[in-house]
Amino acid sequence: MSHPFPASKRKNSSRPAGLSDTAAPRVLRPAPLRQAVYDAIVELIVQGTLERGRHLVEAELAEYLGVSRQPVREALQRLQADGWIELRPAQGAFVHIPSEEEVDQLLAVRTVLETHSAALAASRATPADVNRLWELQQDGLNALAVNDSEGLVAANAALHAAITALAGNKVLAEHIGLVERKWRWYYLPIAQPRGQDAWSEHAELITAIAAGDVSRATDIMHRHTERTRETYHAERLAKAEQD
Repeated sequence: MSHPFPASKRKNSSRPAGLSDTAAPRVLRPAPLRQAVYDAIVELIVQGTLERGRHLVEAELAEYLGVSRQPVREALQRLQADGWIELRPAQGAFVHIPSEEEVDQLLAVRTVLETHSAALAASRATPADVNRLWELQQDGLNALAVNDSEGLVAANAALHAAITALAGNKVLAEHIGLVERKWRWYYLPIAQPRGQDAWSEHAELITAIAAGDVSRATDIMHRHTERTRETYHAERLAKAEQD
């Protein structure tokens, strides 16, 4: 790949003291195809199309996504680094099966972040903001009424994302975003078991935010995320006993 600056410019350009030629930065062009393939595979994993433990074949993924094998290969390397898949020597790529400890650690962090987000949202929300939260709440109730697990996951993510946006803290939003994508994956198996309880808790939370009650919003969000955490572990334990 050519350097973004002509050689003559590089030779004559000034350099901060202490930086040698070998330390010169390399500005790489963006790779939207690699990113698109990465995002597509993540969504297939989150939605359960590529189930946990499934063997992933480069050629099959490339054909399914309509791309060459190279961006798939590059995406798989990054997916391993981010904990979505495992690359096993002489066996290939497999969708990661998260451990109980791994999930518990993520959910513990989620509780801290989401609780702070709810507190900030309660201190900032306008009536229009609250109306939007009630609309998203109704989307969840609609999905619940027809037993739509994927719809519940999407509605839950949208409602929590809206609360995060109301918090108005970009750093907080960035960290919640990192956690939330994995959480969507973990949440799918328990979307139905959480069911009405989760959406009743959401209604309590929106009511507290509407009232500007920071203390109550904080308490409700903390209990809400902890109950979800407990449900996840209970469902995994029940499934293990059945197997």
